[in-house]
Amino acid sequence: MENKIIFITGGAGFIANTLIRNLIETNKIVVYDNFHRDTLSGSGFSNHPNMKIVKGDVLDYQLMEDSMRGCNVVVHAAGIAGIDTVIKDPVKTMRVNMIGTANALEAAHQIGTIERFIDFSTSEVFGSMAFRSSETDQTVSGTTGEARWTYAVSKLAGEHLAHAYYSKYHLPVVTVRPFNVYGPGQTGEGAIQIFIKKALNNEDIYIDGDGNQIRAWCYVDDFVDCLFKCLDHPKAIGESFNIGNARAVITILGLAQTVCRVLNSKSKIIFRAALSADIALRIPSVDKANNILDFKAKIDLEEGILLTAEAFKTAAQA
Repeated sequence: MENKIIFITGGAGFIANTLIRNLIETNKIVVYDNFHRDTLSGSGFSNHPNMKIVKGDVLDYQLMEDSMRGCNVVVHAAGIAGIDTVIKDPVKTMRVNMIGTANALEAAHQIGTIERFIDFSTSEVFGSMAFRSSETDQTVSGTTGEARWTYAVSKLAGEHLAHAYYSKYHLPVVTVRPFNVYGPGQTGEGAIQIFIKKALNNEDIYIDGDGNQIRAWCYVDDFVDCLFKCLDHPKAIGESFNIGNARAVITILGLAQTVCRVLNSKSKIIFRAALSADIALRIPSVDKANNILDFKAKIDLEEGILLTAEAFKTAAQA
């Protein structure tokens, strides 16, 4: 992708930062973010001549529309995420994820120049038991009143609305469902980055619940590689794609043990009560992304842990 003006909500986040690194030399980037989480400022890209930063909230429709004018591509990555944050403020979670997505879609529709709109959904739409879930599998809204599911419901609502804009207005929408993305620059509540940072300092690693929860982990460079295909491939429009690494499957306890082994850490693993309902099993089928986009994840778990740890060590020494 070259000579485009790309509008990225949540552009200060870690996934967006990896995307920016691969786009900024040949495109202009407009980052729209409230900087609640900030990977961008320390990345070296914030002062790049091809970068424009707008400090704004996705709930501010008019500022978003004004900032989006003249752009060709929208990557809507903004949203409330992380189980601690969701439980703390489910109202804000619902408002930001639903209304924010509605605002981004409406602004893109009104502008009329958008060639591709990428909507970030979530793997949590498959509920607590997701084994090789495909894009056509039934989505699950979860128990009403259980705080964890406000996130999944809000993202699923945004996904439905995105595809409604495609059906009614022919807005060229693509939905991506990330499956446990990790890597350099990650902030917040992601398990791998927390485990790695603890392990590097030989600090205690805490596991919520019994550690038998099963996940498939996707290195951020692999995720962004597929995201590029979603931005460019003509057959991606109007589709939803699971993006993950179905080979990198492990329990949370096994992940903590692997991190400690790979990094030669003396950290102790300590169990504590779970904060809320949890996802017992989350493994994607990525056959659709493979068949349509020719996507296959390349970075396996141990290599990804080492790459992430090296990046964290380098950042700490800077």
